[in-house]
Amino acid sequence: MLASPLPYPATPRSASPRRNFVRAFPLPGAALLGAAALVTSLTAAVPAQAAVPRAAQALVAAAPDIPLANVKAHLTQFQNIANANGGNRAHGRPGYLASVTYVKGLLDAAGYTTTQQSFTYNGATGYNLIADWPGGDTSDTLMIGAHLDSVTAGPGINDNGTGSAANLEVALAVARTGHQPDRHLRFAWWGAEELGLRGSRAYVNGLTTAQRSAITGYLNFDMVGSPNPGYFLYDGDNSDGVGAGPGPAGSAQIEQTLAAYFTSIGVPTRGTDFDGRSDYGPFISAGIPAGGIFTGAEGRKTSAQVTLWGGTTGAFDPCYHASCDTTANVNDTALNRNADAIAYTVWALSGDGGTGPTPGTPVWSDGFETATGWTAGTADTATSGRFERGIPGATSSSGVTTQLGTAAAGSYELVTGATAGSTAGDNDVDGGTTSIVSPSITLPAGTITLTFAYYLAHLNNATSGDYLRVRVIGSTTSTVFTQAGAASNRGAAWSTATVNLSSFAGQSVRLSVEAADTGTGSLIEAAVDNVSITRS
Repeated sequence: MLASPLPYPATPRSASPRRNFVRAFPLPGAALLGAAALVTSLTAAVPAQAAVPRAAQALVAAAPDIPLANVKAHLTQFQNIANANGGNRAHGRPGYLASVTYVKGLLDAAGYTTTQQSFTYNGATGYNLIADWPGGDTSDTLMIGAHLDSVTAGPGINDNGTGSAANLEVALAVARTGHQPDRHLRFAWWGAEELGLRGSRAYVNGLTTAQRSAITGYLNFDMVGSPNPGYFLYDGDNSDGVGAGPGPAGSAQIEQTLAAYFTSIGVPTRGTDFDGRSDYGPFISAGIPAGGIFTGAEGRKTSAQVTLWGGTTGAFDPCYHASCDTTANVNDTALNRNADAIAYTVWALSGDGGTGPTPGTPVWSDGFETATGWTAGTADTATSGRFERGIPGATSSSGVTTQLGTAAAGSYELVTGATAGSTAGDNDVDGGTTSIVSPSITLPAGTITLTFAYYLAHLNNATSGDYLRVRVIGSTTSTVFTQAGAASNRGAAWSTATVNLSSFAGQSVRLSVEAADTGTGSLIEAAVDNVSITRS
């Protein structure tokens, strides 16, 4: 990742139609050098892509777990390459070309069509590696990228061996499972990112208008294993309201899909700005929707972030752009979570030829425009701001929006104290918990998915003990979603959550939407809308 922001986007972020044909890239004529040992160990189980018929898609629809050991094996290879080539894998240096050769060898053996694209910068030849998985709609291409180069000062294992290795193992998992999505999948490893996004810029600038239009989404993974990690998602919808603004249309859906994975494992995320520091820059400049994960670079983790994620108030990566960015400079937990999140997102976004998971067959939904029998919880302790179905009144405090004056759709929603009151704190949650419970819902057999719009808003007097959560009450009661508070301002902004309820299939259940103010004098507001359950 670059040390300072670049002026991206250079052109306005505008969406454009993306259904044109993309010309196939030719195979390079250059001979490959080998990585035979790991080709054998990591791809021995890869079936021929043609061996899995499209009728069998349902058998491979769920994203696989990405083995941390495999990702770390790639990092060890990158470290060994740097050790053998002057301590780095930088643009124009032999360590970079050796890294390209290593990745290319694995992908060729797995059945990808690879292209080693060259460009020139600072008098040296650089390379991008492009890998296309056969099949899928090439006019609807999902692209997944990471920069493969390091700085000259060190081997670049976190920056960005982690993103490169995680993407590589996800690409190999696509081959191992015989995944045949509706969208065409294209993986990329960029050169000379550390010198100004030179490789990704060369790639995007070299595309025809039709080829650009065929790329309907770009996922970027740069530094996903920082030793003192945060969990940041590129802010596609600009819900944070800082910096460069939202990404092109479709970026919000990418962010929401990534967020849904982290929600499912109980890990909170925060937004990070599209500030032009990584290879999404040329793509968003071209109007291509983008998103991704970032665990932090030279910035310092705040005390609130320590409360949120653990770690220390030091730098996210104290070895950023330094010789100590070695295999010892990686947090295994973050790397494992993020590799699985990449796989989840690739499977979710590629399976339906669009920008989100397949909707499935409707089972039950409620937009709250009519009363359907939600009832107040029997054990509520909150003295004000109890959940109700209502038309919300807008409230704010010190410039922070605490309650939106509009529902996610229509006029009604479930909201904590719908009336605005004379001050922001008049009808917020106070004194404990509040809940509202749905009517009984009969779930059929199959894969069951719950989606809903939500927000939790609070000021910096909130604590991590405050929350919005959703529980499912069936033969057992389980918390399936939690958004925790924190000692920081969080303005109200609609987000979407997606939760797998398949463990409740065949049961009659109720949904319980709950919020809590466990601190003294905290200002807490929450809302839920557009609740939907589908079967696939």
